Amino acid sequence: MLRERAGAGEVVIDLPDGACVRDALSELGELAGGLPLVLAVNREYAPEDRVLCTGDELALIPPVSGGSAVAHVRVTAEPLALDPLVAAVRNPRAGAVVAFLGVTREVERLEYEAYAEMAEARIERIVRDAVSEHGLCAAAAEHRTGDVPLSEPSVAVAVSAPHRVEAFAGAREIIDRVKAEAPIWKKEVEAGESRWVDGTRPGG
Repeated sequence: MLRERAGAGEVVIDLPDGACVRDALSELGELAGGLPLVLAVNREYAPEDRVLCTGDELALIPPVSGGSAVAHVRVTAEPLALDPLVAAVRNPRAGAVVAFLGVTREVERLEYEAYAEMAEARIERIVRDAVSEHGLCAAAAEHRTGDVPLSEPSVAVAVSAPHRVEAFAGAREIIDRVKAEAPIWKKEVEAGESRWVDGTRPGG
């Protein structure tokens, strides 16, 4: 699709020093417009704020045939909603959709901090691993940062699969690994007192 728009398999662009992937997309204009693209720099997936160097190869990867298995990954300060994630993982091959919300309990609120760029990249890798390991049709995950009051969600996961066993196993793997591996920290706040929640050394 992109090749047809450009009339070529490769386009060379000139950018100023310090330009990032987002600047390259802006320079490409309508060529990249309107598509939910995944981006790669030198054959490694990269965020839009990745700084580019002379000679870097930037690949624009549209959804693959049959749809994108990693439907959505985000670390955000905005409130989370499950319905959009469920909609994102719907797939004609799926006979099961499993959704999970992790919510604040027992305390007034939780305060989350994250190394957001790395957290998103790690969560995307976790989601891709789960899709591959469990044969999922699609999967999505979001994690909240900032203040999350009592009973509000801080993490959301949705997966679809041909059968319920794979769907439950895939969702469980994603949430367990996100808690263990993503660089995200939380502080419990109650009656004016606060404390950081003990964690474990991240692996993987």
